[in-house]
Order: sequence, then structure tokens, then C-alpha cells
Amino acid sequence: MCGIVGYIGREKCIPRIISGLESLEYRGYDSAGIAYITKKGIEISKEEGRIENLKFEVDMTNKSMIGIGHTRWATHGKPSDENSHPHKVGHITLVHNGIVENYNELRKELGDYEYLSETDSEVVAALINKLYEEKKDMLEVLKELKNHLVGSYALGILVDNEDKIYAIRKDSPLIIGVASDGNYIASDVPAILEYTNMYYLLLNDEFAVLDKEDISIYDKDGELVTKTLLTFEGGREAAMKNGYEYFMLKEIFEQPKVIMDTIREYIYDIDHLNERMNGLEKYDAIDIIGCGSAYHVGLVGKSLITKYANIPVNVDIASEYRYTNHVYSKKHLIILISQSGETADTLAVLRNAKEKGIDTLAIVNVVGSSIAREANKVLYIKAGPEIAVATTKAYSCQLMMLSLIAMYLGIKKGSLNESILKEYEELDSLLEEALDNTDELFKIAKKIYKKKHVFFLGRKIDYSLCMEASLKLKEISYIHSEAYAAGELKHGTISLVEKGTPVLSIITDDDIKFKTLSNVKEVCARGALSIIITNDSNMDKDIYDYMIVIPKVHELVSPLLAIVKCQLIAYYVAKLNGCDIDKPRNLAKSVTVE
Repeated sequence: MCGIVGYIGREKCIPRIISGLESLEYRGYDSAGIAYITKKGIEISKEEGRIENLKFEVDMTNKSMIGIGHTRWATHGKPSDENSHPHKVGHITLVHNGIVENYNELRKELGDYEYLSETDSEVVAALINKLYEEKKDMLEVLKELKNHLVGSYALGILVDNEDKIYAIRKDSPLIIGVASDGNYIASDVPAILEYTNMYYLLLNDEFAVLDKEDISIYDKDGELVTKTLLTFEGGREAAMKNGYEYFMLKEIFEQPKVIMDTIREYIYDIDHLNERMNGLEKYDAIDIIGCGSAYHVGLVGKSLITKYANIPVNVDIASEYRYTNHVYSKKHLIILISQSGETADTLAVLRNAKEKGIDTLAIVNVVGSSIAREANKVLYIKAGPEIAVATTKAYSCQLMMLSLIAMYLGIKKGSLNESILKEYEELDSLLEEALDNTDELFKIAKKIYKKKHVFFLGRKIDYSLCMEASLKLKEISYIHSEAYAAGELKHGTISLVEKGTPVLSIITDDDIKFKTLSNVKEVCARGALSIIITNDSNMDKDIYDYMIVIPKVHELVSPLLAIVKCQLIAYYVAKLNGCDIDKPRNLAKSVTVE
């Protein structure tokens, strides 16, 4: 949730750390802080609010070449200067991403130290300081630390009178960047892309010592390990706006490219598809697990896989699934969907499944992430860095991956033939066309943005798309929005519809089109502002105020054409309301804590 950056090298550390924090602000923006080593010792600056506030307080010209920084998403303790990181206790100054569950017990064990904050992180600093005073050796401290902490943590640590950065992680991401001018720690790759695209991936219970020239990485037993130096495929531009006002808008318009990148990664011919998907046909039951938008992806996947593979599919929210008893078949597969590959609840489901001997398949965006490493099989989407908190391109790439799985299984089961591959060939041009025609979407947004409530209606796949469309609108515009299965309208929901209430209906399924249209007529009769997204241009004019027409294509690909329209409507509504689109209040990009 929070973002960590550290630098040690031959250049000024403060500009590098601030730049890195700005690239990680999507992970949290309740406060920001920095600690850096000077001739006087370790100096700390921290401020509640956005990183911009910190920039006004810290001396950007300071010549310090060693420092750590933090951008916070508040968990323990309200947003405040006192609860901001870094925290200093005795010899130890640290930044922390994660949640330490046993901090109250540790606080009691540590005695009478007078804490300045409400955070679990300051307790961790106090613990490390106590261990350091006992052992006088940070390597021994870090080796011992796992025996005391319960929960998740990524830590960047400075020690008085030591020109080093120490780093350790458990269940919260942390990388070690390698550049010509020095070495970095960071929660995610975008933080270092201005200076390097080369990094080591720190695994659970591993810890590292960085100085200006060298990096030493140790396993949980304190033994040196040799790591593979990874290279991020994209460049710095992947984490820049490139002329767009917001990252979200940029990422919406990147979808034609990244979706085709994902498609070509798996299906440039049938043999390649068979190679990448090999073995998925052996399962007789599938559970799809995700959180937020990833859960919505799973719902679309369920419809497609059930139809074309004739396999029973269950979809569940990770935070519910992990606490529920399940009955598994002998050939059961759990598909886990996570953009970051670090989502705490989804990772917990994966580990529970492994304990029970259930096969797992990960669909993730971040190479080498925890879920990717620990799953039996991984299929990477090719979305690239997604900076905006509200997902767009990663959602679409995940949706495409489940479409490809459904297609593969359909071919294997005989419900589809290989000619279906052609349906994917022109998807980029169709998406570009959908994104070019934005004037009507902006007009619709102008009708919505002052409303208090917006409702979405659909059936089957269309209903699943409505759930994502509703989430997108509410999380970036703060308008109350709900999606309903159209057939449930009369079971209470229609009581909320009054004159002028926007109701957006997605209607793309010919088999049940007229059922949904009946529900649309019901809201029209009550004065709703009716908006329809459909692949049928011959709709009766008396049932809509605005109609958005998308091409009629196979249902394996049509969901993408509908959802990009909804993403843009949400974007325009948020913009008209003056919202901070990339950084919606109270949200963070990666939910790496429970």
C-alpha cells in the first residue's frame, strides 16, 4: 500500500528519492517523508498530505548521498505529521510498507519507550533498535527479525554512523535497483526508471545491505545468495504521462496496443496457443479468485469458460474465499487474478490452495511477483506499468487472458474451431475506433456529473461489465453508483429511480436482448435518463436518451468494446467534477495488506 524509495551512491539523494516517491504516489498519498545522512547525523523531513508538500519543506540542494523515503497510505493511525514515515528510535531510522499484526504485543514487551506516533511501524523501529543494542550487528538483527514480527513488511533502514542502507521484506514487495551512479531500493519498478531499468527482486525473508558500490543479499539464514539481474522491458516513458493530462487517460488509450501485445504473446498461431495453454483442458472444475476489478474480470471469464468449455466455474472475492470451506474435485484448478501479483488476500488463497495440493494458475502483470512465483503456472498479461489507481488497461488485458483461456478450452472441447482466432486479429483497430468517437461520451458525462446516483443494468456478461463500469465511476468521481442484474430491478431497486436518474444499460447479448429492453422500458416509464451501450443500432428511440453503438463481434471480444466506453464516461464525469483522477481519495493501487 505504501511506497518506499532509497538511494545510496555518488549523487545527491534527495532529488532521486523525491522523484521516486512521485512515481510511487499511487501506492498512497496521506503523507510523505524522507530521512538522509549528513555530517550532523540523520535528518528527517515529513509532511502530511501529498509529496508536493514535502518538496516545499526539504532542502533539495542538500548534498547528502544516502537516504530513504516513504509515501503513506494510512493504516495504523490517522494521516498526520507524527504518523508519517520515516520513524526514528535510538540508532534506527526506517520506512515501512505493510502491517505488523502483533505490534501491540511487541509494544508491551518493549517496555516504557515513549512513542511519538500511533503506528505499528514505530514499534518495529523500537524493536530493531533493541535488537541492535543487544547484538551490535545489523546482519544478525535482520536474521533474527522474522522471529519477532507477525504480518507483512518491507523495510528500508538507516543506522546511525553507518553509510549503508539495509532492506528486508516479507509479503510486501521490494526491489533493489542497480545504476551507474549508485544503488536503490523501491516498492516498485517505476520509482527507479528515471535512473535505471535493472534490478534484483528481493524474495520473502531475504535481506540486503547496500553501499555506494556493492549490494549484498542474504537468505533467511544469513547466507549470501546469488541473484539474477532483471531488466524491465519498458523504458522511462512507460511511467510518464507523455502529454496526457492524467495517467488514467493515457492508460485508456494504450489499450489497443497492450491488448494486442497480450494476444500476440499467446496466439500468433495455433501451435503457440497450444504450447502456452497446454494442460488446462484436464481440469473438471475451476475457481476464479480476485479482488475489485479482478473479481469482475472473473465473472466475465466464468460466463465464457462455462459456455465454451462446459466446465463448472465458481468466482469469488479473495477476502471471502480464504475464510470459507470448499469442496474440491480431483482435477480442480484455482485461477488467481492480480495486477500487482502481491494482493494480500489473493496471495493467501494461493498459499492455502498449495497446502491442500490444489493446482493454481496466476494471471498477473508484474513479472516475478509473489503470486507469479508461487503459482503452479503463470500467464503474464502485457499491460506494462499502470500508474493510475483505478485500473483500465490491466483490467482489459486480464479480461483478454480469460477470453483466450475460454477460446483454447473451447477448441479442445470441440465447441469452437481454429477459425475463431481471426476474431482477435482486428481488435486493435476496433478499439481505436471506439476510443476515437468521444464527443458523445463527453455529452453523456455532462448529463451525469451533477447527479447523486447512477445505476447500471445488464444481464449475464453485460451485468459483469456493468459491475466494473459502476466501480470505475464511483471510485474516481465519488458519485454513488450501483450495478444490478436487470432481472432484479423489480425486487427493490426500481424504488430508487426517479425523474432524471441516470440508468446506463449494456445490451450486447442477442439471446436475452429483449428481456433487458423490457427492464429499460420500466425505468424510462419512471423518468430515468436512459443511456444504452449496444451492438444493435435499430433500438426503438423511445427507450433511450443516448445510445452508444459498438460493432457486433464475437462475444469472446465484444466485452472490451463496451468497457472502454464506460471507462471514458467515468473519466469525463470525474474531470467535470474536478476530481483528482489518478489519485482518488482513500484508495491505493496495490492492496498488499489485509
